[in-house]
Amino acid sequence: MAVYVHIPFCPSKCGYCDFNSYAMDGDIVSRTANALVQEIRRSPHTGRPAKTIFFGGGTPTFLPAEALLSILEAVREAHPPVPECEITSEANPGTVDAEKFAAMRSAGFNRLSIGVQSFDDDELRSLDRVHTADEVYRAYRAARDAGFSNVNLDLMFALPNQTVQAWVRNLESALALAPEHLSLYCLTIEPNTRFYRLFRRGLLPLPPDETQREMYERTLDLTAQHGYEPYEISNFAKPGFECLHNLCYWRAEEYVGYGPGAVERVGPRRWTHIKHPVAYCEAVERGEDLACESETLDPATVAFERLMLGLRLQEGIPSDLTPDLPDRAEPLIQNGWLELQDGRLRLTREGRHWCNRVVLELSA
Repeated sequence: MAVYVHIPFCPSKCGYCDFNSYAMDGDIVSRTANALVQEIRRSPHTGRPAKTIFFGGGTPTFLPAEALLSILEAVREAHPPVPECEITSEANPGTVDAEKFAAMRSAGFNRLSIGVQSFDDDELRSLDRVHTADEVYRAYRAARDAGFSNVNLDLMFALPNQTVQAWVRNLESALALAPEHLSLYCLTIEPNTRFYRLFRRGLLPLPPDETQREMYERTLDLTAQHGYEPYEISNFAKPGFECLHNLCYWRAEEYVGYGPGAVERVGPRRWTHIKHPVAYCEAVERGEDLACESETLDPATVAFERLMLGLRLQEGIPSDLTPDLPDRAEPLIQNGWLELQDGRLRLTREGRHWCNRVVLELSA
């Protein structure tokens, strides 16, 4: 199964972020790391091999190297990795150093996902990022020097006041580094964030829809020119470097989660861990149930999620996923948003702009 570990700490809370993350330090950090090890060692899924392991957050590299590696060791003991297991950690350029990367690589991490977001210092400040563009370059060099041969760079476009030309400069800076993978997301305004409050007050000048569309079109062109496959709407990889862990999610497969706010889906049950680090630690230490939300997925929900997630992938979905899917798909094929090849339905290039609409039309 895929194994996810959530590290909930960050140096600061970014204005756009709605992830379960906290700008906390001190004893709670080491206490949470210890609780994570306890939870993993008590897992009811112990013995099930890991085909992927992913440390996300938050900022996993906010932890001291010793704590990070102790959690990885607990995961490896509970879930013996299969051969060629992909073991990823997210990393913030402002919370890493060459020594930490070297220790992580020696311990078994073989993939890094570096949260760049922008190569423009003014844009980084507007996003509340704690790093600079120079630190991005230093982190990337440190990753290569440590022996990482599979590196992802995360960037966002359609930032406040951003022009198409500014986005292209960011993307060209990333392409010049030649990472194996690029995650390129359009900024989404989420409730319960500082950006949402500004947006509601009319104080967040976002690019208009047509500009965002042009940014994505330029993204498709530039990444293709550099040999990247758009295997998912927002993810681009050199051949053979697709993120195997995220593919598990998009293919609606099973995954186990550990840590505050982590989500797990095994069999028909999906549940979310207690989110606040203090409450999570107390529950682990007392041996209590860690679920704060839980649901049982019925067949209809599973089918909908396979459709919704699978359509994001270039490989698409089986055309017979549901009995009425071919009939529902025909108007969208005629409209140029879907194509049918080899028994699979896929979004066209134009259809990528209308993914949510296509999902609604196919599942109504």
